[in-house]
Amino acid sequence: MSFFQKLKDRMFRSSSKLDEGLEALVDDRAETPQTQPPQTAADITPASPPAGAKPEPEKPGLLGRMLGREDAPRRVLDDEMLESLEDLLIQADMGVETAMRVSANLAEGRFGRRLSVPEIKTALAAEIARIMDPVAKPMPLYSARPQVVLVVGVNGAGKTTTIGKLASQFRAAGKSVMIAAGDTFRAAAVEQLQVWGQRAGVPVMTAPEGSDPASLAYDALARAKADGVDLLMIDTAGRLQNRADLMEELAKILRVLRKLDPDAPHNTLLVLDATTGQNALNQVEIFRKLADVSGLVMTKLDGTARGGVLVALADRFGLPIHAIGVGEQIDDLQAFDPEEFAAALVGVDAQA
Repeated sequence: MSFFQKLKDRMFRSSSKLDEGLEALVDDRAETPQTQPPQTAADITPASPPAGAKPEPEKPGLLGRMLGREDAPRRVLDDEMLESLEDLLIQADMGVETAMRVSANLAEGRFGRRLSVPEIKTALAAEIARIMDPVAKPMPLYSARPQVVLVVGVNGAGKTTTIGKLASQFRAAGKSVMIAAGDTFRAAAVEQLQVWGQRAGVPVMTAPEGSDPASLAYDALARAKADGVDLLMIDTAGRLQNRADLMEELAKILRVLRKLDPDAPHNTLLVLDATTGQNALNQVEIFRKLADVSGLVMTKLDGTARGGVLVALADRFGLPIHAIGVGEQIDDLQAFDPEEFAAALVGVDAQA
């Protein structure tokens, strides 16, 4: 199964929510080419069809609408419909500003026209892809050896799993990789990285529980330099309950890394959990202050009906989105494709 098909299948909760909302929005004041004049009281009395008359065709179902039948219900795109569309996009977690922008751009050249659900969805997918195209960038690889990748994010966002998957993928691409289990306060995180390391054939440096993460980071970089490793990926803690402590911890990691390499870290990836919705925007704000975030990875898109938060992130911050995840398997984390994501989000087929 292709990653797009997985994305589309597993984001069904998001696409079906939008689909149901659009159906209701259009049906609310739907118009069809066969609109009849107002009925009189006599018209309401049911009458037997003439002998030999063919039964009246049924109103098209969802499949018929998606196939673009000419008799699909349509509604004029007016101010009231635009306001309802904005509300629907806000419910999909795009946020107020992004929802307003998407709706306004969709209305350009279409305002006053009668639109069907498939036409709205196609236009929505194109607009979402346009917003996200500039941020769809793979994690850059540099000539520096080792390239230091610092991974940050709140506990539970999927940092550890993301590190393991990326390390395995880079290893499969021919890169030598080392992992530093820098979240020394969570034994489960260290054990999980060790499992991924064994699976991918990647060494994992650890330290006793409660050890200084900065000291581990320094030792890992020194060893990676000595061994000629291509990529050093460093896990970090994500305890936002005491932000001052976390800020000092990250600042100390940066200081010790730069004693060995003034340019380290070369990438700082922020891992975000899609199920947190709009809170993901707050996390970006926080971690941009705690660390110089260079790119995003969004996980757990299969576990939410509000995948639109990724559109809001792209629109508000413009940070590169390197990868998205829709499951636990190694190939469930892939490079971000804006057209495929937009198509999956609104429930249409990706453009060939």
